[in-house]
Amino acid sequence: MRILPRSPEPPSAPGLSALEDSIRKDLERLEYPKRPWVLPRCTRAGQPVLDVLVIGGGQSGLTAAFGLMRERVKNLLVVDDSEPDLAGPWKTFARMHTLRTPKHLTGPDHNLPNLCFQSWYEAQHGETSWESVERIPKEMWADYLNWYRRTLEIPVRCRTRVGALKWSAEEECFVAPLTHTREGDAGVLYARKVVLATGIDGSGRWEVPSVVAGLPRDLYAHTRDDIDFEALRGKSVGVLGAGASAFDNAAVALEHGAAEVRLFYRRKTLPNVNPYRWAEFVGFLKHHSDLPDADKWRFIHRIIEMGQLPPSDTFKRARNFPQFHLHGDSPWLSAEDVGGKARVRTPHGEFTFDKLIVGSGTVTDLSLRPELALLHEDIALWKDRFTPPKGQEHADLMRHPYLGAHFELQEKHPGRAPYLSSIFNFTFGCLLSLGFGGASISGMKYGLPRLVGGVTRQLYLDDRDAFFESLERYDEKEFEP
Repeated sequence: MRILPRSPEPPSAPGLSALEDSIRKDLERLEYPKRPWVLPRCTRAGQPVLDVLVIGGGQSGLTAAFGLMRERVKNLLVVDDSEPDLAGPWKTFARMHTLRTPKHLTGPDHNLPNLCFQSWYEAQHGETSWESVERIPKEMWADYLNWYRRTLEIPVRCRTRVGALKWSAEEECFVAPLTHTREGDAGVLYARKVVLATGIDGSGRWEVPSVVAGLPRDLYAHTRDDIDFEALRGKSVGVLGAGASAFDNAAVALEHGAAEVRLFYRRKTLPNVNPYRWAEFVGFLKHHSDLPDADKWRFIHRIIEMGQLPPSDTFKRARNFPQFHLHGDSPWLSAEDVGGKARVRTPHGEFTFDKLIVGSGTVTDLSLRPELALLHEDIALWKDRFTPPKGQEHADLMRHPYLGAHFELQEKHPGRAPYLSSIFNFTFGCLLSLGFGGASISGMKYGLPRLVGGVTRQLYLDDRDAFFESLERYDEKEFEP
């Protein structure tokens, strides 16, 4: 793998230049086996076929691509619909100050110490600087990922969306239509394998409850939206949700001078125990996928049941404002437009707001994914393979894809769509089948090798006959008898 000794854009600091030199040496020393091995493919019309198409250029897509490149799978492309250097949420809709995960987590580095965030940070701020970092600022994490992409020369096509994937039996590959976000139709790509690395909403979409969806669009926003917080100065704001993003958006509204922010949630009390911190040990992170289905279900169901709490700093950030109010045991029963304002009814009364912000997270539903529009009916879901114990039913978990050991999709009916196993779901939708493997920094260390191994395994097994023929032809003599 060729590594630029210096990042051309933006210019590297002296410390970064030295670090990039060290990374280049590390990769050269670990470059075994070195020779290319994946057999090239073309369509019948002579068009090139990618070995792997990675959809999504955020942290999961970049790190998956680099893992494959280290295994000499170089005929790949990452496609992302964001502007250059703006992939992922970190400089767009993420409104916390820092990452939620502990600073010492690793994963994108693929066990290369010089590639980890700490090394990148210390190269710019000095070796003693790390001790003063409590958590990683989100913008800095984005800068690290952009440096990662440039330094490792990961091929990324920005401002590009992938439409409905279609399997071509004739070409034995997927046909992926492309759309440029500014210029329209961008042709098609052909790919043997596809990695879905489309983030938290990558197996569904961000959810707007029906009680809110009927309002005029200017009366509400999702936490995922581009919100004009300055326009909320002096206004009253109602926030739905008890998770971190709901508190983040409430805090930003308050920091921009909102006159009143009221946050509503269904639970009687806020969760104050974080099961995600419990899960950060080798046993769960590495081996959740090895559990029987009944155990997978009970662990993940319990984590979901315990709830996702706002971190203490996020909670305090909002609570520091006297005009911030919490309303527990208060689901929104209805919401209506009353004279250009939103009137919300709860079990404990009615409230009127200038603006609503919805922080109700995502819904899992593969039929909502444009990439899977032609394929989702044949994809096996958990509801097709498992019946939960009485009292542990969970509609959203039942819609999670039922994945193989390497994040690959499974066909719902055996023999009907075997090509689905060539699509790898490295999104949050892998939670039930494989734990924190996709769209989560916590799960990267163990999820990435599993994903990469699954892709390379298929590339080898698919061409086993050609490789055997190569073996039979092999005649490189090392000496004359």
